[in-house]
This record gives sequence, structure tokens and C-alpha cells, in this order.
Amino acid sequence: MSSLVFVYGTLKRGARNHRVMAGQEFVGAARTAPGFRLFALDGFPGMVPWPDDRDGVTGEVWRVDALALQRLDAFEGLAEGLYRREAIPLLAPFAEANVEAYLYARDISGRAEIGSTWQD
Repeated sequence: MSSLVFVYGTLKRGARNHRVMAGQEFVGAARTAPGFRLFALDGFPGMVPWPDDRDGVTGEVWRVDALALQRLDAFEGLAEGLYRREAIPLLAPFAEANVEAYLYARDISGRAEIGSTWQD
């Protein structure tokens, strides 16, 4: 079984942690629906729900197998409560697709707001 995952930071093609996506299928460039924003963490971004956002976040959709999803969950620190994986709305052509993303799960107080695009 495979899943669709939206990545927006260091996992994107050409970014420093893209190796974690090895063997998985790039589906296409994507943007979330409005309502999400990126914040600078410690050398990587965190996406959080942001009701006032009107732009959404840019990234990529990947089709990943079950083993890759487990690897991504470990990489993103789900067990430690760093991120949580949940379904998010994307704009066309992925508006009808069930796509999950890793949302930052900790406090963003004092973190710099990046906006909609992470440059690695």
C-alpha cells in the first residue's frame, strides 16, 4: 500500500535530506490550500496551521510505500512529539487527493516566520 505525502522543506528534491525519499515516486509540485505557514526552526522548517494565511505553502507530493512512511515518521520525530502526520488540503491538481503532511507539533513562540516557501 502507498500513501501520498506533501513535503515542504529539507526532504524536497535537491534539498539536504532528500536521500530519505530514496526509491519513492515524485508525483508533482504542489501548494497547500490557504491556512498554513512555515516557521524557521533549527535549520529546518516547521509547517503549522495559520488561519490568517492567504497563500498556503509550496512543496512536493510524493507517493511513498509503507516502509518509507515508517522511515519518514522516524525522521520527523513523531514518537518524540516533534511533528504529527495528518491529512491536509492541497490546491489543484491535488485538491481531491488524500495527502498527508508533517505539521510541527511544538510551540512556535519566538520562531521566525518564513511564509510559504522554504529555501534549503
